[in-house]
Amino acid sequence: MSSTPTTEQVNAALATVQDPEIRRPITDLDMVKGVDIADDGSVHVGIFLTVAGCPMKGRIEKDVTEAVSKVAGVTRVSVELDVMSEDQRKALQTKLRGGQAEKEIPFAKPNSLTKVYAVASGKGGVGKSSVTVNLAAALAAQGHKVGVVDADIYGHSVPRMLGVSDRPTKVEDMILPPTAHDIKVISVGMFTQGNQPVVWRGPMLHRALQQFLSDVFWGDLDVLLMDLPPGTGDIAISVAQLLPGAEILVVTTPQQAAAEVAERAGAISAQTHQRVAGVIENMSYFVAPGSDERTYLFGEGGGQIVAEGLTRSLGAEVPLLGRVPLDMRLREGGDDGMPLVLSDPDTEAAQVLRTVADNLVGKPRGLSGMQLGISPARR
Repeated sequence: MSSTPTTEQVNAALATVQDPEIRRPITDLDMVKGVDIADDGSVHVGIFLTVAGCPMKGRIEKDVTEAVSKVAGVTRVSVELDVMSEDQRKALQTKLRGGQAEKEIPFAKPNSLTKVYAVASGKGGVGKSSVTVNLAAALAAQGHKVGVVDADIYGHSVPRMLGVSDRPTKVEDMILPPTAHDIKVISVGMFTQGNQPVVWRGPMLHRALQQFLSDVFWGDLDVLLMDLPPGTGDIAISVAQLLPGAEILVVTTPQQAAAEVAERAGAISAQTHQRVAGVIENMSYFVAPGSDERTYLFGEGGGQIVAEGLTRSLGAEVPLLGRVPLDMRLREGGDDGMPLVLSDPDTEAAQVLRTVADNLVGKPRGLSGMQLGISPARR
């Protein structure tokens, strides 16, 4: 006959359960209200949800039940859900902010290990958002912790392209972003009804971007990608002010007209003192099914022209990172919420995008700079 499980064993099992939005153990977040163990091995667990109507409450209840059921001697598990008080939520905010009660942009701190890339283009329609979501998906698949800010306020499209259907959860004045394909995502489209347009001027745009960076709990990211609107307007300037260490990725097509405008978008870094990480040429060529012959529908060499032009004007090497072929599945993946690098990883376009992602970041940083939560043992 198996022995009755102990409270320590149950708590150890609960420590393996992560909050789906915050991605940290519920025991670390003070979400465990209590544990009651009966002589017959039945276990009753009380769990605090961060907010009433938490969209992940079903997932949390399921994960807690499964984890505790694996403990030797447990015969039955019941989970009771409660909601944190205002004081508990404020304490949680302070804990998540590393003991800081005030808002701050973590990526702007000198000790931040997160690489921030602002994906820019001179004009719309060059596939900048498609490139952004596929780079994000490729990096996440490689084991990196990735976030995406849909900073294209007027033309937000990232949620659809990543298949994000959940809304952000608000804990006091902190926002927990939804996740898709292991990527944390925030977009103004998550805060509007239906397909309503956003009609804002410069100060509102700046404030929205500032909130996305400071109010959202991103956790310990390896990479943050920002999908910027086309051109060199308010958002591009705000990014330079809020995140001066962000590097710029310029997306263009091979077309001469698009390349000229893209070069202007990258040249803004001369005034903002940001580094241009490189140029990505999208829609480079088309290969018909069953053929090996490349057709250059939009001309040739636009990406190389932009890279060379920026190298001359900035006085620093700006490489052409990759030439992504035109592939109908890239568009279909954007409509279906499944990036090409995940749905069809062996296609040439997916391979180019994965190579670009790998060259940008390299290997996951592992334990470097991470808080392990280790404390000295008592003697």
